[in-house]
Amino acid sequence: MGLILNIETSSTNCSVSLSKNGETLVLKEDNNKGYSHAEKLHVFIEDVIDSSKFNKTQIDAIAVSKGPGSYTGLRIGVSAAKGLCFALGKPLISVSTLQALAHQVSDVKGLIVPMMDARRMEAYTAIFDANYTIKRDIKAEILDASSFDKILGSNKVYFIGSAVEKAKKVISHPNAIFVDGHLPSASTMGGISDVKYKKSDMEDVAYFEPYYLKDFVAIKPKS
Repeated sequence: MGLILNIETSSTNCSVSLSKNGETLVLKEDNNKGYSHAEKLHVFIEDVIDSSKFNKTQIDAIAVSKGPGSYTGLRIGVSAAKGLCFALGKPLISVSTLQALAHQVSDVKGLIVPMMDARRMEAYTAIFDANYTIKRDIKAEILDASSFDKILGSNKVYFIGSAVEKAKKVISHPNAIFVDGHLPSASTMGGISDVKYKKSDMEDVAYFEPYYLKDFVAIKPKS
């Protein structure tokens, strides 16, 4: 049947959806700048399931956004997904945060660069074509005036994600199109997780870890 619970917590947006055969049936999310995932995620999961005509035992798999993104957010999401998998005896599917973010841009003629905010002028980025096929793998990079010059010279390039405001400050190429106000969301995870489910592309629940890309660095609070 392909009934999948999708969990996205890689940014300030706490997002949960239930999808069937790739189509989103129910979505609940809240972009709270205070990272309230620990308080809201399990409530959202219960609300999404209660709002559907299904129950937990009918879910075929649990999908979780694997990163890159917020260290704390990713750990909360993955921990919740693993707990559900163990409790319900369901398989775990991981979805690239940047791939799902790229799917928020539709009907493009060019390339898509999803970008997640990192420290200072750094961003986690990847490059996808209009069919959401990855053209350059995920990496952390410093944004400056020459960023993405090679692809901007011959393509319209759609930038989307939490690092767009940073990119706007330094990238001024006429082929650059900035898609404002978008964060990773479980709303675009269903199509990806359904394909992986049908291919039996699952994770080892016991050993799976989020894709942090960079090590966690604790910042001391200002006195």
